[in-house]
Amino acid sequence: MHAWPASEVPALPGQGLPLHIFDTAAGKVREVVPQDGTARIYVCGITPYDATHMGHAATYNAFDLVQRVWKDAGHDVLYIQNVTDVDDPLLQRAVETGQDWVALAERETALFREDMTALRLLPPAHYVGAVESIPWIVPIVQKLLASGAAYKVDEDIYFSVDTDPNFGQVSGLTREAMRPVFAERGGDPDRPGKRNPLDALLWLAARPGEPAWDTELGHGRPGWHIECVAIALQYLGMTFDVQGGGSDLSFPHHEMGASHAQVATGAHPYAKAYVHAGMVGLDGQKMSKSRGNLVFVSALRRDGVDPAAIRLALLSHHYREDWEWTKSVLDEAVERLARWRAAVSRPDGPAAEQLLAEVRAALANDLDAPAALAAVDRWAAQQQSEGGTDIGAPGLVTRTVDALLGVAL
Repeated sequence: MHAWPASEVPALPGQGLPLHIFDTAAGKVREVVPQDGTARIYVCGITPYDATHMGHAATYNAFDLVQRVWKDAGHDVLYIQNVTDVDDPLLQRAVETGQDWVALAERETALFREDMTALRLLPPAHYVGAVESIPWIVPIVQKLLASGAAYKVDEDIYFSVDTDPNFGQVSGLTREAMRPVFAERGGDPDRPGKRNPLDALLWLAARPGEPAWDTELGHGRPGWHIECVAIALQYLGMTFDVQGGGSDLSFPHHEMGASHAQVATGAHPYAKAYVHAGMVGLDGQKMSKSRGNLVFVSALRRDGVDPAAIRLALLSHHYREDWEWTKSVLDEAVERLARWRAAVSRPDGPAAEQLLAEVRAALANDLDAPAALAAVDRWAAQQQSEGGTDIGAPGLVTRTVDALLGVAL
């Protein structure tokens, strides 16, 4: 599966700072140090039964900033993202709308690529569908079965969470707190025959009318969590730098994925840091497909909204913050974009080296994008009120905003 084209990242003078970021498992901000010069990151992708909404965009914008900070600090970045192109929600939407599930997934994935291109988010080096990953999933499940870490309920295969002594370290939830969340987020704690209510599905035997593949595990399809594990291990190996996604993935998805990988490989940890973006709401509720309260990037683009303004709206909130999408958020972003473009359109201006240092420091400090925006705001205000004589300043500001924030002025 192909990703989307990369926008050019301008070169900046000097070098950026080491990234410090909040690790959910550690419960604190800490430095993530890539080994051998290459930073490795896996970010969980979409289930393509609807287009890119602002919650998606906020999450992928956060991890785009991670890439940009690492690149500015001199690291190569190996970024992997998946597409869950076969799963219950996708199949259910296809049935509800009378569409072929493959065509639905392909159409929505194509629209997602268009949105990512418009927002100028850097693409993954490998963009991999769940269907593509089945050949990598099967041997992992076979290994878990052989070790006793997986077992069958009827013809379905489950992972035993009790085989991982580190289970629970990612989310920090107690077993009691996990059970209702597991039920809410795709788990089946009440299924008879399971050894533990929290045990997660690895392989689903074929159901009538649903897609399935012939493998050594039988005729069926993979569970949700093992898909990402297989892809991450294929391209990154164990103990990669950052496992990323929305905060609703910390449990069960990232917790289960870590356990699958740790038990299958005998190594720990799966990832050095687990980084989670906050939820975006609308009208007092989390923006989600199930609620139908979505604001789509593609719809805003069709209405003529500049993608750079959409990106500035996302950047105006700290990535870990839960926040509300409102018309005023977008209006403020449109106004900010106009101010910045007016400021850099002049032939000279106030010196911008301090601005570059401030933006670098803000983003290296747990991706503090609002602080970075405030620094550019101050420079633009000084340009408007006082002007300056540095003929290189507008160009440096333009390159800084482009390289570090992904916004084209």
